[in-house]
Amino acid sequence: METKQADRIADALEEMVFTGQFEEGERLDETALAKRFEVSRTPIREALQRLVIADLAEQRPRRGVFVKQPGSMKVIEMFETMAEMEGICGRLVAQRITPAGMKELDGLNALCRAAVDARDAAAYSRHNEAFHILIYDLTGNSFLASEAFRLYRRLKPFRRVQFQMYERMVQSVSEHTTLISAISKGDAEQAGKVLRGHVGAQGERFYHQMAQLRLNVAHRKAG
Repeated sequence: METKQADRIADALEEMVFTGQFEEGERLDETALAKRFEVSRTPIREALQRLVIADLAEQRPRRGVFVKQPGSMKVIEMFETMAEMEGICGRLVAQRITPAGMKELDGLNALCRAAVDARDAAAYSRHNEAFHILIYDLTGNSFLASEAFRLYRRLKPFRRVQFQMYERMVQSVSEHTTLISAISKGDAEQAGKVLRGHVGAQGERFYHQMAQLRLNVAHRKAG
């Protein structure tokens, strides 16, 4: 139960960092946050550690946890690296996919489509994560899969928050469908190209979307 609470709180805190509701270097006080989210301090501590792992906060010995606004160049570089890794994954999956794997991919993409239809960003994020992790597993290369998943976890907050924009969910599931088509045909080059493009532009797109979200927050406060 507390782990689920920690995930929910971490999601909220990540979005608050992205939208500028916390300032660079601001201390994240456990007691105040526990009161704000109406929970004990244990899930707050877990949520703060998730922010530290994602490099959205810094743990300072004997002082606490402090906000670190993400640097644009570092995020873009991580997305560029992720795109190349996923491009390799796409090529390998197209070469090695089994009928059972194809069925799993189709099933997860159907869940993604249902989440889009329901305009459920949280559900889309969960199913999208499962879709990408399955891609890694289907490469048949355990080292590549573990490295891709490790970087995916680093980028997860940046990828997840983009789905607050409905248009991004629509575009994402369309790209999944194009990818599945290439994989089903065994077209390794096309699968790699689609998956690389699916991820590659997300770094710059993230900053455009965060600017819009910050405007939305400012308008809500003004209203």
